Amino acid sequence: MIIRSEDNTMRRVLMSAAVAVGLLTTGCTTTQSNTVKDDSKTASNTAGTGGADQPQISNKAKLLFDDALKSWDTQKKAKNVDYPSIEKKFKAAADADPNLAEAVYNLGVLAERQGKTKEAVAFYKDALSRKPTLKQAAENLGVIAQNNGDEATAQKVYTDLLTSYPDDASSRARLAELARRRGDGDRAIELSREALFRDPKTLQAFKTMMLVYTERKQYALARLIALRASKIDDSDPEIFYTLGTINLAEKDPSKARAQFKRAVEVRPDYLPAQYQLARMAFDQEDYQGAEEHLRRILQANGKNTDALVNLGVAYKGMGQLDKAMATYDEAAKLNPEMPELLLNKGIIIGLKGDPEKAITLYKSYIARKGDVGLSVDHPVHKLIEEQEEVIKQREEEKRIAAEAARMEEEMKKQEAAAAEEEKKKKEEEFQKTKAEAKGQGAPAPSPAPAPAAKDEPKKEEPKKAPAPAPAPAKKTPSGDEPEDGL
Repeated sequence: MIIRSEDNTMRRVLMSAAVAVGLLTTGCTTTQSNTVKDDSKTASNTAGTGGADQPQISNKAKLLFDDALKSWDTQKKAKNVDYPSIEKKFKAAADADPNLAEAVYNLGVLAERQGKTKEAVAFYKDALSRKPTLKQAAENLGVIAQNNGDEATAQKVYTDLLTSYPDDASSRARLAELARRRGDGDRAIELSREALFRDPKTLQAFKTMMLVYTERKQYALARLIALRASKIDDSDPEIFYTLGTINLAEKDPSKARAQFKRAVEVRPDYLPAQYQLARMAFDQEDYQGAEEHLRRILQANGKNTDALVNLGVAYKGMGQLDKAMATYDEAAKLNPEMPELLLNKGIIIGLKGDPEKAITLYKSYIARKGDVGLSVDHPVHKLIEEQEEVIKQREEEKRIAAEAARMEEEMKKQEAAAAEEEKKKKEEEFQKTKAEAKGQGAPAPSPAPAPAAKDEPKKEEPKKAPAPAPAPAKKTPSGDEPEDGL
């Protein structure tokens, strides 16, 4: 992932002995080997003197310009820059006097710091049209071309500056950086030393030498050069950033983190350090910390698709799937062809329970990367296997559920049949009981005749004694029978 940012430094320049008028200086930075560094250059420009070479600057323009610089310094120290308000102040100074090219130049620096490169180029060209000797504007155009990969144009700009100003240290330092980027470390060191011979405080020369020694893994010497550079400007974030990369190379992430934090402390919008801190937060699964650093990056450039994608990853890590998907959609509007969006969206879709759609996105990612774009052990292959396993599990669950439903239906049928049988038995018993109850209330049926007995010899039955004869009744005088007495 190429991380690009604008590394711009602001410096005040004395335009005259009585009135302080300043310039903002700029350069562009990436974290790759083609890094373009910026030194804190100053311009010796005399305004308000009425000389033949320099136009007279109105007092109103000077006052407005000085007010803009004071506002910048105050907001910078508070680490809360209101770019629109600062731009308005510099524009007022530029409008007050068309000869004040420095105000237009500073508008270019402010635009570049916000990632508005095209606007910055327009401001720098405008400043040069107003004041052709404003070499900082020409140099920054070279830096922008260099960061856009147009090293030929950058080389020409710096060479032309060196032709116009043979003793210029800054253009030599820029040419030294180009030599370093081409892999010619020896020439880079030579040009850097030439620059420092002409101006011992040429920060860019120190930083180029620092990087050359870092690339050569001569870390002790690189640290020594960084220390010297910090004495020139202890608020340059690139010095701390380079020290942090040295710590990473030496497998000391805790010290590296401290250096990166130092870099963003001196300049919160220094994006390379913010990216490193975001990466380290991801390594520790500190997704909230990663979100914080990524938001800093997006504050400087809201159209940074890499930062948006990484922010979506942070949201996903925090379990905020809807916010992650919304962030990916936002990135897709800026770069719909970005393959990583397909991969990351597939992960979210998979987590939301749609394996078929997730697999489709994964396969689209593979197709967009091309046959040579992915290794056989790329995580996307494992992700596809996981989603295919989810589909198999769901099919198995459906089969088990269908079998369970069938068995349950069969059991219900058996239970219904048993219940019906039980009901039938109870009905039969009820009818039987009812019939028996009716039979007890009717005349007893005649017994069936006994079967005829076979002729057997009769047995003599014992004879009973005759009963005694009753006593003769007494007759009453009337001859009637007496009544029983009580």
